Amino acid sequence: MSDAIEPGAIDPTAGDQRPPVAVGHVRLNVVDVGAASRWLETVGLRPIVTRDELAVLELRGGTHVVVRRAEQPPEPGTGAPFDLMVDDVDAAHRDYAEKGLSPSPVRRGRIHDSFDLAGPDGWTFTVNSSHASGQPI
Repeated sequence: MSDAIEPGAIDPTAGDQRPPVAVGHVRLNVVDVGAASRWLETVGLRPIVTRDELAVLELRGGTHVVVRRAEQPPEPGTGAPFDLMVDDVDAAHRDYAEKGLSPSPVRRGRIHDSFDLAGPDGWTFTVNSSHASGQPI
């Protein structure tokens, strides 16, 4: 057995204090993959793969949103299967408003400040203020 660390692997002896597990992929089913992919890019995701039937976009931390073609859109206003988190919710709100995304007013909460965005195919996305622990993530 070799003691070599594979490229891209976390070396537990190097003092990396991040949790050893992350969310790899989340899925968003939509009728129009291209429109959904463009919307996700507008809110800040990085495009990795874009095809007619599939798109993959990357979030901070390396989680990938897999956008797949669906036969029917959800009922309008259906909560998206995941939320988004930003460091500065007020700055994100201003940015999205300037981009014409019509964010809801910011709600001030005990744990998060948040607002909603109407997304592709009628999905509603909640954008939350960050609640990261301050430890390496």
